[in-house]
Parts: sequence; structure tokens; C-alpha cells
Amino acid sequence: MYVTEGKRIWVAGHNGMVGRAVVRFLKNRDCTTLTVNRNEVDLTRQGEVEAWISKVKPDAIIICAAKVGGILVNSTYPADFLYDNLMIEANVIHAACNQNVEKLIFLGSSCIYPKFADQPIREDMLLTGSLEPTNEWYAIAKIAGIKLCQAYRQQHGCDFVSVMPTNLYGPFDNFDLETSHVIPALIRKFHEAKVKGRAGVEIWGSGNVRREFLHVDDCADGILFILENYSGHSHLNLGTGADVTIRELAQKISQVVGFEGDLIFNKSKPEGTPRKLLNIQEINKLGWKSQTSLLEGLRDTYNFYISMISHRY
Repeated sequence: MYVTEGKRIWVAGHNGMVGRAVVRFLKNRDCTTLTVNRNEVDLTRQGEVEAWISKVKPDAIIICAAKVGGILVNSTYPADFLYDNLMIEANVIHAACNQNVEKLIFLGSSCIYPKFADQPIREDMLLTGSLEPTNEWYAIAKIAGIKLCQAYRQQHGCDFVSVMPTNLYGPFDNFDLETSHVIPALIRKFHEAKVKGRAGVEIWGSGNVRREFLHVDDCADGILFILENYSGHSHLNLGTGADVTIRELAQKISQVVGFEGDLIFNKSKPEGTPRKLLNIQEINKLGWKSQTSLLEGLRDTYNFYISMISHRY
């Protein structure tokens, strides 16, 4: 067990959705939380990362920093997604080893698994098949991060662990329709359609693909649980153990938002992997389970969105 009491913990990417939640959850621990803005330290620059870690001397690091986005932006900017994520993880992991950081948590993504992996997806399914083409660049970078943690553990004895959360959502998500994931995109679409009195909302794909969603608060809780309770070579899946179709998800979001129009499924648009449900037996065995229901989480996220747009004007 890793004791966080009295430790200095750097949350890399503290302004992102996951980073904010982790910082908030760390307030309940008797430790010092370290953060730095990207205009002070560019995580894609090795020298800046080395200098920062050498200066502040964190005992533990949680890497939440990443370049993220939905199907459209992943397909449009493959080089950016591959390069930026490779640089961030390589620089932080390498510097952490050089500076004798006690523990490091690397945050990956469930998109690392093969497109047609057996469901629910076990950790040992990694690298057993082809990736989903719409986000393979991001997936390849995250796979490299897992292997970096394993390599530094094997060669240098570093206590570096990787966590693979399923699809995340919640407060401080990205609601930009060009770059967002499905839940924030649909929340915004349904809200604007309700306000403007539109008859229907277009949704990409058939609505039949299945996805698992984890509220960001549960993700932060799971990350800190793993920080304190797990030290092993294998990465760990982090999820709810349940999934829904995109059609079911859209119906739930329209209910939460109060949109009463039609759901228009555009089958000409890409929709990604047919199903992506994580096997979470390993983390459940350690004693962790998610707490937030999907409907409860969607209400929380919509309330945040309303608050966000209210303060914008």
C-alpha cells in the first residue's frame, strides 16, 4: 500500500476534466498537491519537464495530461494526436525515473484495445488485434505509455502503473461540437434544439453500437484507489461494468435535457467500434467499484453545462 499522507503529488494536466477531479479528491488526503500551467511548462518539451520535476521534487505523479477528442478531431489531426501524447508521456515518465519519483500513475484509454475484442474486454486483450481506425493514433500513443511504464518497472524497478478508464464524462468536459465526445456533444445538441424549438436532432451512426460511461468523479476516486492500493506490471481497467446503446444514451440525455423532438440517426456517419465494455474484475477484486449511476451522472453534467453557459454571457 502506498501512503499518500505527507506526500507531494503532482497532477499533470490539472486543468482538464480528469485532472480537476483528481485535484479535488486529493483535498481529502493529507498531502500537498502540485500543479503547473502549460504556459509555464510545456509537457511536450523534455528539458522543461526535467527542470520542473527536478525543482519541485514530487513524491508521486498522476499523468492526466493528454490531447483528447472525439472521432472527427482524431481523424482530422492524426499527427498531432500521436506526437503530442507520445511526447507528454515519454517526457514525464523518463524524468520521473531520473528524479527517483516513488510512484507514477499513467492514465490511458479503453481505445487501446482491438476493435473486435471479446467482450467484456480483459486487460490481457491488449495487442491481440487491429485497432479502431477512427482513433488509432491516440490509441497507439496510449499503448506506448503503458509499455513505457512496464519497461521502466522492468529495467529500473520504478513503481509506475497504468490505468485504463472507459469513456469518461462529467463537469468540465469539452462541449465544443467539433472536438467533443458523444455525451457532451449530445447534451449541447439537445439543449440548443430545445431552446430553438427544433423538431429533431441528428446523431451520428445507427445508434446500435454500445458504450460504457464512467463519471469523472468515479474515475478520480479509482485513480487514487489504485495509487494507494496497487503495484503491478499489468495495467488495470477502470469502468462500471455496464454499457448502453448510443440510442439508449441519446434517449436518456433527451430526457434529462427536456428535449421532446425526434432523434435522427445518420447511418452515413462513422460510429467506431461496435462494442467496448471493460472487464473490471481485477479492480473489483482489490475492493473498488463505481458509485455514480448513468442517469445521475448525466444530470450532474447537464447542470454543469447550464451553469457554464450562464456564466459565459
